[in-house]
Amino acid sequence: MKIHQPTKKNWQPGIIRILAAEDEQPHRDLLAEIFDSNEFSIHFAINGRIALQMLNNDEYDVVLLDNNMPEMQGLEVLHHIRQNPATSLLPVIMITALNSHYDLERGLKNGADDFLGKPYSPIELIARVRSAAQRKWTTDQLDNAESILFALAHLVEARDPTTGHHCARLAHISQAIGKELQLPREDLTALRRGAILHDIGKLVVPDAILSKNGPLTPDEREIMSKHAIIGAELCKGLATVRPAMPIIRHHHERFDGKGYPDGLSGENIPLLARLFQVVDIFDALYNKRPYKEALPLPQCLAILQQGMENGTSDPDLTRIFIQMATTNPACLQPTLNGSSEGESIYQSMEASGMLKGTRFDGSENPSLFR
Repeated sequence: MKIHQPTKKNWQPGIIRILAAEDEQPHRDLLAEIFDSNEFSIHFAINGRIALQMLNNDEYDVVLLDNNMPEMQGLEVLHHIRQNPATSLLPVIMITALNSHYDLERGLKNGADDFLGKPYSPIELIARVRSAAQRKWTTDQLDNAESILFALAHLVEARDPTTGHHCARLAHISQAIGKELQLPREDLTALRRGAILHDIGKLVVPDAILSKNGPLTPDEREIMSKHAIIGAELCKGLATVRPAMPIIRHHHERFDGKGYPDGLSGENIPLLARLFQVVDIFDALYNKRPYKEALPLPQCLAILQQGMENGTSDPDLTRIFIQMATTNPACLQPTLNGSSEGESIYQSMEASGMLKGTRFDGSENPSLFR
């Protein structure tokens, strides 16, 4: 059988695109026979490294993954798939001769969506592939809506050029402390999405308030405080963002109950929101803003320590963050390579001129950027 890589231009809508990582020729022949219909397009990788290369180069709906392969075991391939944002939600069905409870637990724990032992029923395999592909297509539709929200979030960020890559920094550092706390993968994803979308409600805040060089008046502060509620309302209908909703709504709560919008205190504030708040405060201190210069790291950590003692932030999470930043300051510096689909949409909007000539307070302006 010919082992080849697919080309996107030859794929037709509605066809289930399968990547099967299988090193044994008889099993490849069997899979080719099982999926020999116009409903499927199956392509093969003879080892894990080739499978990852193919995933980087092309798009698939389902991955069939054998665990016992040369060069790279299936569980290691699975780990790389789940760590890559572009494939983190891709359905993976483990197909292996190993079928003990331990193997099943390892596979599911590492992010496998399904597990099928050899020998298997062709009818059952086809049914599971169809089900996995349907989930993938549903997720893709949600991701399109998510990308639009991400583009709007980048638009909000671009209104203030002094914040730089604010959202990217928050996503990176939040995930770093999340890993330090050994949070599950779902929480790390929520931290990334929450970091990008946390200020999306500022779409309705006038430029004069958002970029004011000085303290806000009571009326201005009231307008600004509504962005958390508005952001949560904008995102509430999107299933993929739902785990990040506590961050979007509650990232301005305070541990002592003096924050907004709901005045929550202590552990009544969701964990991810408490964690994100520490990172958000740090980023505001560590980077230049319209109303202040960037502060050196020791001073930032001293202010965090003082805020913890004054009841601003969760003391346990703040101590963990300070320890992490002290012992491993490199974790505070994200690698800003590439762009998400949301960033690409935003860049297309900018290049087309759609963002010129409008300010969010309704007044005329030659450019959105200052």
